[in-house]
Amino acid sequence: MKKFAIAAATATALTLTMANAAFAQNAQATQAPMVVATGEVDKAQEATSDTWITTKVKSDLLTEKGIPGTDIKVETNKGVVSLSSTVAVTDSQKATAVAITKKIKGVKAVSADGLKAE
Repeated sequence: MKKFAIAAATATALTLTMANAAFAQNAQATQAPMVVATGEVDKAQEATSDTWITTKVKSDLLTEKGIPGTDIKVETNKGVVSLSSTVAVTDSQKATAVAITKKIKGVKAVSADGLKAE
């Protein structure tokens, strides 16, 4: 009877240990998607921010008198705005477009190399 009690206690201890290990692994597995989701949220926020910046720059250029806003293409990548055009702009128009773009919240840098100067 004593041997049976020792065997039963050992089996119970091993079962609890293995169950605890399985539970710990399961808890870790459920945390991993949260880390992935956080990364995806960051990417979505960055994309939304870039989209917002592009829209804001474009609208500000369109409403500015003396700038061919409809002819200026605006692209944003991680807060860096690139301005380009197929129509020539004056140096003054180029400087104004860059100044307007730099004032917008979230803009880290402006590249106007793609703006054709007269």
